[in-house]
Amino acid sequence: MIEVKNLVKKYGDHLAVDDLSFTVEKGQILGFLGPNGAGKSTTMNIITGYISATEGSVVIDGHDIFDEPEEAKKCIGYLPELPPLYQDMTVREYLNFVADLKMVKRSEKSKMITRIMGMAKISDVSERLIKQLSKGYRQRVGLAQAIVGFPDVLILDEPTVGLDPMQIIEIRDLIKKLSKDHTIILSSHILSEVSAICDTVVIINKGKLVVSDTPDNLSKHIGGSNGLHLQVKGTKEKISEALSNIKDITKIDYGSKTKDGIIKLTAYCGEDSDIREEVFYALSDARCPILNMQFSSMSLEDIFLEVTQTKSRKKQARGLGRRKNVPSKTDEAAPKAVVSPTGAPIEEQNQETDSEEEN
Repeated sequence: MIEVKNLVKKYGDHLAVDDLSFTVEKGQILGFLGPNGAGKSTTMNIITGYISATEGSVVIDGHDIFDEPEEAKKCIGYLPELPPLYQDMTVREYLNFVADLKMVKRSEKSKMITRIMGMAKISDVSERLIKQLSKGYRQRVGLAQAIVGFPDVLILDEPTVGLDPMQIIEIRDLIKKLSKDHTIILSSHILSEVSAICDTVVIINKGKLVVSDTPDNLSKHIGGSNGLHLQVKGTKEKISEALSNIKDITKIDYGSKTKDGIIKLTAYCGEDSDIREEVFYALSDARCPILNMQFSSMSLEDIFLEVTQTKSRKKQARGLGRRKNVPSKTDEAAPKAVVSPTGAPIEEQNQETDSEEEN
């Protein structure tokens, strides 16, 4: 449905998008991730035909966005980072205006708008001026305008910005329902949101593709691992000897020993391995009681940090309460972002946003 091939965008000497290629199949929800300034908004603006590319091609449902812009744009509904709203119109007037721009048939327009307002949960403010609405309602009006005409492709840049937790859940559910009939590209800094609703995730950094796969498979690209956190009573020598015969253990990190003889440690294994049962029996045979056992796997946030940050910055981020001692294969310098463990938006230090950089 969407094919982006060898896309390049330059602003003078600045390379905003660097030979980027990916595809989105019909009915998929693709999560588009990257630090601020990575080129996400530039890429989405190119896909929608809002700006041109320096090199490369974008094909929407068989139509090249540069060679057949009208046909390609008929297939697209776009919610940019800042919704294109006319503040002095009522919600209904604005959606009527959008329907006219999209050449929706007059006989279908009223019924369609009523249906879309119900989907976006804005029916109760349909006669209010947009400038009188809260940020959350304005965001939902922006989403509604993208849906008008029911285009085959929806491109949504931060669709849940400004929404309260209940509204976020409602919009997530709406996006899932829309994917039954639409192909969706979703950009978001709320990583838990992407993990919950996206079929495929594309992560870019400095305009280049870093990794692309399903959320479940992403960690395999960076040597991801599971960690088994243990509190064991015994000596380090006895514990090490007991665990040495478990072949799936790739690494063991030992913490300090408490006054009552309890050692904290983390045993790592491959992403597809589960060593809990073997560890239990091995330590039991060694007469080293397990007082606590907790299993953890790499989250999308861990993976995002792994592929977009410098080694030193990752250590600092983990020091703020993230899971520690995860093996790293990435040493390349990258923008300095911090992601909270709760899925809160990524905050950038000394970085401009996509829109600021691209303007």
